[in-house]
Amino acid sequence: MMSRRTLWQGTMAALVALPLSMAAGQALAQGKTLKAVMHSDLKILDPIWTTAYIVRNHGYMVYDTLFSVDDKWVVQPQMVDKYDVSADKLTYTFTLRDGLLWHDGQPVTSDDCIASIKRWGGRDSMGQKLMSFVKDLEKVNDKTFKLVLKEPYGLVIDSLGKPSSYVPFMMPKRVADTPGDQQIKEFVGSGPFVFKQDEWKPGEKVVYVKFDKYKPRSEKASGLSGGKVVNFDRVEWLAISDPQTSVNALINGEIDLIEAPKSDLNPILEAEKKVKFFNWNVLGNQYTMRLNWTQKPFDNQKVRQAVTYALNQEDFLKAVHGEKKYYDVYKSFYPKGTPMATNVGFENVLESKFDQSKKLLQEAGYDGTPIVLLHSTDLEVLTNLAPVARDLLTRGGFKVDMQSMDWQTVVARRAKKDPANAGGWHAMLTSWVSADILNPVMIGFMNSSCDKAMFGWSCSEEVEKLRDQFSRETDPVKQKAIAQQAQVEAMKVVTHIPLGQWYSSGVHSDKVSGWLAAPAPVFWNMTKQ
Repeated sequence: MMSRRTLWQGTMAALVALPLSMAAGQALAQGKTLKAVMHSDLKILDPIWTTAYIVRNHGYMVYDTLFSVDDKWVVQPQMVDKYDVSADKLTYTFTLRDGLLWHDGQPVTSDDCIASIKRWGGRDSMGQKLMSFVKDLEKVNDKTFKLVLKEPYGLVIDSLGKPSSYVPFMMPKRVADTPGDQQIKEFVGSGPFVFKQDEWKPGEKVVYVKFDKYKPRSEKASGLSGGKVVNFDRVEWLAISDPQTSVNALINGEIDLIEAPKSDLNPILEAEKKVKFFNWNVLGNQYTMRLNWTQKPFDNQKVRQAVTYALNQEDFLKAVHGEKKYYDVYKSFYPKGTPMATNVGFENVLESKFDQSKKLLQEAGYDGTPIVLLHSTDLEVLTNLAPVARDLLTRGGFKVDMQSMDWQTVVARRAKKDPANAGGWHAMLTSWVSADILNPVMIGFMNSSCDKAMFGWSCSEEVEKLRDQFSRETDPVKQKAIAQQAQVEAMKVVTHIPLGQWYSSGVHSDKVSGWLAAPAPVFWNMTKQ
């Protein structure tokens, strides 16, 4: 009888314990997977081919950088172990850290880094300026290489540590040898995560797994620098296009994080005790309109200037964000509160002076050519911009053909120089994180090197002279004076049009911690209970 009772008690104890151990096992498994909803679906995989931020974010998962910025915006070595600068400031010698491997198990070499710098330097605004000063990139041995300048250049390390699009990500030489205007077809990095191409389902999910041979730096993670310690076996980016659905999923514990929740849903999230807001991008963002200089009528400076008189910032900002606490009207190419910020050059423009816009169009001989305006429909922070632009431009005397498409289609189409009525474009709207637009050399749209410039292809010798002057200057006071002159000249020829600053925070489950304040959302250093 005692034996049976003992057996019965043991059996019952096992039955009771079983669901608990299963639940514990499930919790452990969940803790090793992080599920996030990003601001956009990932459809392009080459972060040197496009400036799209979702592709930049993908880049930080898969690739690593020679240098990176910390949370004080100081550039720190990352893949580089040490570097030296010659007394004449013409030769920079870089030595890579020990133990750096590509995801296929091959060691990272100087050849890989040289090829990667060259590819990035042919695409990026800051990279192009750096490469114009470079005499040679020389291999010393497999772990050491030299960058030799024609003349001293003050932004070498700042350029190699550029934090946002285009980021100088390092790739294997065989991949980096791909021409910059063609997309890579192999996605092997040396970063903390491996891209699972076999599980990638555009419109559904992107999957990354921990690179178990990644060797983090010993320093504490700070901004984009320091030790990239990964605490998850797996990270999934889920493509949930409906903002309310993603919020419900977060509240119900089905996902862990939303990179950019829709601002009008914030009150719902603020009322939930199990979710937390985190402002990872403390400097905010800037809306921008880019005009295509290769297409009539925007090959005419007066027509471009007419756009600056037709538009105003507040209408765009209100249409997307509503409440003033989420935005700043600030007429400058440089973000408010940053060292180069100034309003000089923006007097009397961006105030919707429609009569002045019409007058300039008449003087320019505008013939009523419909302006093909690209309209992104699937990103909440961009969707309302084009309809506002269409209204203001129409009132300013333009005829506007607004064409709607998802953001990834906009990204692909804006790279084309085809005629606007045959698959090309006249104008498009986007947003830059402030980390991308701190000075004339960093600002991609201020690059006015004609065919070598970013999409839109602005072309101005005077703007380029000023950008050159800024790159040579080391005195902060003189730098600011040059930056101001560059802004005046760029606004005169209308390289692009700033449409105000806006701010947003990410939101995550209270089980998640360790999200880093940085110019891009990154997934190392994070943990989940």
